[in-house]
Amino acid sequence: MTADQLKAQVARAALDYVVDGAVIGVGTGSTVNHFIEALATVRHRIAGAVSSSEASTARLRGHGIEVVEAGQLERVPVYVDGADEIDGRGCMIKGGGAALTREKIVADLADRFVCIVDQSKLVGTLGRYPLPVEVIPMAVAQVARRFAEMGGRAAQRAGVVTDNGNAIVDVAGLSITEPLSMETEINQWPGVVTVGIFARHRAQVCLLGTSEGVRTLKF
Repeated sequence: MTADQLKAQVARAALDYVVDGAVIGVGTGSTVNHFIEALATVRHRIAGAVSSSEASTARLRGHGIEVVEAGQLERVPVYVDGADEIDGRGCMIKGGGAALTREKIVADLADRFVCIVDQSKLVGTLGRYPLPVEVIPMAVAQVARRFAEMGGRAAQRAGVVTDNGNAIVDVAGLSITEPLSMETEINQWPGVVTVGIFARHRAQVCLLGTSEGVRTLKF
């Protein structure tokens, strides 16, 4: 199966986690785009969606799905999103699409995080994929120096401005053996809006696309 077919099959499988009559949390990225298309086929079942990016909002509305502002909600039953990497505990690296802060905000509203990925994203230790960090522009050099002290190689993502008006720094060369403690530390650095380690908001379910079908991992 092609990568696109793997994404489509996990996106369809995620419909099993849609709660009738509820607002659904919807993430960002190429796999989520397949989920939005699948969600459109059952849009009569849901009250709407809360979106983690302007791109997903436009796509949802284009499919006739009402988008609800996060500030209007106290909880949502499920948040469906992809990941750049996921480990055996459900901890993830996210932010390849530069939407990590809003993704974390929506994840924080959700009772359950359902991660939809293909099998290439499952890793033993996070860090092979460069770690995205949303940073206030004036702090980019300062944050990069801090990562260098940890052995990381940080570079500002060229031509990218987040929906919040900030920069993305991608950090290569890290081995993230303790995701929660690293997430907690980096989030305290001045100028960091949020780091793309999702350990506090890890997945409870991962739908893993394989050539043999969808494999369900529960954490």
